[in-house]
Amino acid sequence: MAVQRLRAWLEAQRADAAYLTDPVSIAYLTGFRTDPHERLLALVLRGDRAVLVVPGLEEERAAAAAPGCPVRAWRDGDDPWAVVGGALGSARRLAVEKAHLSLAAWERLREVAGQPETVDAGAELRRLRARKSAAEIERLERAARLTDQVTGRIVAELEAGRTELEAAAAIDRHVAATGGRLSIATAVQSGPNSSQPHLGPGERRLARGDLVLMDFGVASGGYCADTTRTVVVGEPDARQAELHALVLAAHDAAVAAVRPGVTAAEVDEAARSVIRDAGLAERFIHRVGHGLGLEVHEDPSLDPGGATVLEEGMVVTIEPGVYLPGWGGVRIEDDVVVDASGGRLLTHADRALRPAG
Repeated sequence: MAVQRLRAWLEAQRADAAYLTDPVSIAYLTGFRTDPHERLLALVLRGDRAVLVVPGLEEERAAAAAPGCPVRAWRDGDDPWAVVGGALGSARRLAVEKAHLSLAAWERLREVAGQPETVDAGAELRRLRARKSAAEIERLERAARLTDQVTGRIVAELEAGRTELEAAAAIDRHVAATGGRLSIATAVQSGPNSSQPHLGPGERRLARGDLVLMDFGVASGGYCADTTRTVVVGEPDARQAELHALVLAAHDAAVAAVRPGVTAAEVDEAARSVIRDAGLAERFIHRVGHGLGLEVHEDPSLDPGGATVLEEGMVVTIEPGVYLPGWGGVRIEDDVVVDASGGRLLTHADRALRPAG
């Protein structure tokens, strides 16, 4: 159980308590997930006690989602730090998530906790989340299956004349029809726009002969899938087919490299070497992939030179791409779980450069 593993870490760090504020960490440890906006949300761990501090409008939902964790609610107009102080007490050594805790919040926290020294729990929580349980992998498998369904539907209906925004809206409708939600803001980039990996959809209309790059995913049961497919409106020309075949070969090499014990750098290099050998190393401008789970981007990061060692139970994307400014780009992305025997694909939608529509 995640809370028990975190408690063992706290004991090893000689921390008296933990004050955790990242909503994703809280969801991972308790099952309750929300966006508190500007309101204070926290999980307090001390000894064998856990207290969930929530805004009053979340009290009922929090109690239902985290039945084993006492909930302490505060209402607008109250001082939430008084609730935190009551749950936390004083601490000589306190674990916090430094990357999430603002300076203003830290100043108030020091007042109610008795000026403790701190230890950063953020890295440990990311490490715990990186290795998925069987139940988490089942949720990721479902999210991937639903994402594959959406892929098939949108590829079948793309046509010339539709704007990128219209195509993205159609993807979003298909995601909603699965009963899931968007795991990431949907990207649709056509023609020369596809050379910019993070360009959002715009008013450009799809035209015959365009490459169309689509990056999206379904989140189901709190867990995220993430996929990219590149298709053509009409028949692909020779240059499009050649570039797509190159990226697919790089994708397949990286998937084949995934297994317990290899480093992030080795997986990245498996794809990068294929593209380098084709003389396009400078046009592969990002890492080969990232972790998936409660967030669509989480550990491990499959960076060039990355020293992270893959472990059984990790789930990552594999998404090499080649981008030619002014012409277009190709990216192919799938979700892969690290099994004892290697990498097992979770997403299976057609990767071929087939005509859309």
